[in-house]
Amino acid sequence: MTTYTIGSTASAGRTLRAPLWLRELTRRPNGVIGLVTIVLFVTVAIVAALWTPHDPVRADPYQQWLAPSWQHLLGTDGLGRDTLSRLMAATSTALVVAFSAILLSGVVGILLAALSSLTSVWFREATAVLIDVLVAFPTLLIAMMLASTFGGSLAVVILAVGISFSISIGRVTKAEMARVTASDYVLAGRASGFGPVRTLVEHVVPNVGSVFIVQLSIAGGVAILAEAGLSYLGYGAPPNTPSWGRMLADSQSSITTHPWSVIWPGITIAVFVFGLSLLGDGLREATDPRLKRGRVPATVEQTSEELTW
Repeated sequence: MTTYTIGSTASAGRTLRAPLWLRELTRRPNGVIGLVTIVLFVTVAIVAALWTPHDPVRADPYQQWLAPSWQHLLGTDGLGRDTLSRLMAATSTALVVAFSAILLSGVVGILLAALSSLTSVWFREATAVLIDVLVAFPTLLIAMMLASTFGGSLAVVILAVGISFSISIGRVTKAEMARVTASDYVLAGRASGFGPVRTLVEHVVPNVGSVFIVQLSIAGGVAILAEAGLSYLGYGAPPNTPSWGRMLADSQSSITTHPWSVIWPGITIAVFVFGLSLLGDGLREATDPRLKRGRVPATVEQTSEELTW
C-alpha cells in the first residue's frame, strides 16, 4: 500500500488553523455579530439567484397591496409583486453596490493618502489642498451631478460613493500614515534603499490597516444609504432592477395606507448597514496589534515586526 506523507503533526496543525485575524475576530462580540449578519446576507443573495418564492419582477394587478399571509409572507406592493421575493433579489444588488464602492474607495483612498505622505514636499502639499477642497462636496451631490450627466444607474452610485468617500479615506488615513512614516523603522528602511512602493506595502499599509478598515466599512454603509436615497429620488437603480431603495421609492405614495411595504426594506437596510459597521469595527480590533488580548498597548517606538504581525 502506498502512503503519502504530508508533513509533521505540528506543521499539519498549523496549516489547518484559521488565520490569526479570523481567530481574533471571532473572540469579539461585535465581530461575530457583524460577520454572521454579512454571511447571512451573502447566503440570501446566493439563494435568491437560484430560487425565490415568487418572480420578483412579475406584476399581478389582482394581487395589489395584499397583507402578509402564508402565500405572501411579507405581503405585496402596489404592482402585485411579492415583497419577500423582491427583498431577496435586491440583496445581490446591495452587495454589489457596497463591495464595489468599498473596493473603489479603498484603492483610490490609499493612493491619495500615499501621495500626501510619501512623495516630495510640494506634491504632498498640493495633494493635501486638493483633498481638503474635494471633501467639501457631499456624496449625494456628486452622485446627482453624475446622474444628470450620464443618467441614473447603479454604476453612477458606485462611482459617486467611491470617489467621494475615497477623498474622506485619504484625508483620515493621511494623518496616520504621516505618523507611521515618521517612525524610526520606516526611516531606517528608506535609508537602506526601500522605495516608496515597498515602504508603502511592507511598513505603512499594515500599520494603518485598523483605521483603513473602519473607513471602508463606513463607505459600504454609505453606499447602501446613497443607493437608497438616489433610488428614492429616481437616480439610482432602474425601475425593473430589484433594489431596497427602489422598493422605498415605489411605496412612498402609499406609506400611510400600506406601511408594511416601507417597513420591510427600511429594516433590511438598517440591519445590513449595522452589520457592516460591526464587522468593520471587529476587523479593526482583530488586525490592530495594539488591541490584541493580553498585550500592553503598542507605542510608536515598537519594532516593525511587532507592529506588522
